[in-house]
Amino acid sequence: MSTIPDLASLHALGPAQQPSYADRAEVDAVVDRLRTMPPLVFAGECDDLKAKLAEVAQGRAFLLQGGDCAETLAGVTADNVRNKLRVLLQMAVVLTYAASVPVVKLGRLAGQYAKPRSSDNETRDGITLPAYRGDAVNGFDFTPESRRPDPQRLLDVYNASAATLNLVRAFTTGGYADLRQVHTWNTDFVRDSGVGQRYEAMAHEIDRAMAFMEAIGADPEELRRVDFHSSHEALVLEYEHAMTRTDSRTQSPYDVSGHFVWIGERTRQIDNAHVELLSHIRNPIGVKLGPSTTPDDALALAAKLNPLNEPGRLTFITRFGAGKIRQGLPELVEKVTASGVEVAWVCDPMHGNTFEASSGYKTRRFDDVIEEVQGFFDVHRALGTWPGGVHVELTGDDVTECVGGGEELTDLDLSSRYESVCDPRLNRVQSLELAFLVAEMLRTA
Repeated sequence: MSTIPDLASLHALGPAQQPSYADRAEVDAVVDRLRTMPPLVFAGECDDLKAKLAEVAQGRAFLLQGGDCAETLAGVTADNVRNKLRVLLQMAVVLTYAASVPVVKLGRLAGQYAKPRSSDNETRDGITLPAYRGDAVNGFDFTPESRRPDPQRLLDVYNASAATLNLVRAFTTGGYADLRQVHTWNTDFVRDSGVGQRYEAMAHEIDRAMAFMEAIGADPEELRRVDFHSSHEALVLEYEHAMTRTDSRTQSPYDVSGHFVWIGERTRQIDNAHVELLSHIRNPIGVKLGPSTTPDDALALAAKLNPLNEPGRLTFITRFGAGKIRQGLPELVEKVTASGVEVAWVCDPMHGNTFEASSGYKTRRFDDVIEEVQGFFDVHRALGTWPGGVHVELTGDDVTECVGGGEELTDLDLSSRYESVCDPRLNRVQSLELAFLVAEMLRTA
């Protein structure tokens, strides 16, 4: 049985990327309240996901992880949640059918409300205020009142996450995720695009396969529902610590704020409070690894976070950038593999490819995203290892935040529907296009 370090000892480690709260008593009151709230997920569900990720680590399944860069409290609506779930279901069907590989579905949702920032402050027109760190910490509006870190927001995040998970569970078990809905998931907007027509052709093939199965009397339960899990970056220590509970079955601690939690590139230092906290929980966990990561860094993280070398426990999510993936990744994968470490390798092709467009908007080129995924596959193919998945910032809406893709969005299009409060996301057509391209890579992996 693992003992969770208390908050004071975690803060003594000088954790990075934490809110600067003005009133510690108010923070303590919120943490005390959170500790009494019911779990958002259950330990058994976390164990189920860990078993699925073990299949990924051992080359028998592929992980699709996606969702908002930063969720917003205002975005917790039935339409928004359904749209994100719909595009992930479509992508998973494409990957499963076109590449003939089981796909583990993991939403970047129901907890992704806090974001690390490169600077503590933001200055506009000579006025300096705290940087926006996500709705878990402060507001997006550039006013002193909005930007004040407010611990009460952690309770709002809990409630929003509970509502989101309630909707997701209803959709995935109540018929919406039934494979007979593959046409319904294809909205008019997507159907009218080239990639949507390709999806529709595939959906007709699935219909014929299901008609055959029905004709021979086969009707497996797996066709009517899907397993879907939640994930987020474990960033705000007060929230994650308060949501860590001891499982009555095993007497082991789990972070019940989400099934899968990860440590970001900015907080992965081996002596950091985030690594210390997550080393004690039994959830499946991930670590983002950028181009500065050395093989020794990765091996030290694996030893700290997965000392028993348990399959499915640890996922390394690489975020190198399209121009660095082929140079930086091989040594990392080669030395970690040679050491015998059990880990799932997943590609985040978003965070290393962000730049500011001439219009002033933060964006990403679709071609760069694809190039990084292709580089990820090429490296693993050359080393004889398994490219285990993709981790993508996306939305189910018709936004214009990333340039390129089949719609040929340009810098000039960014202003028409740029809705992200932080980093740019692939829209639903770009997400589906990505799924078809990844499926082609998987067929030759």
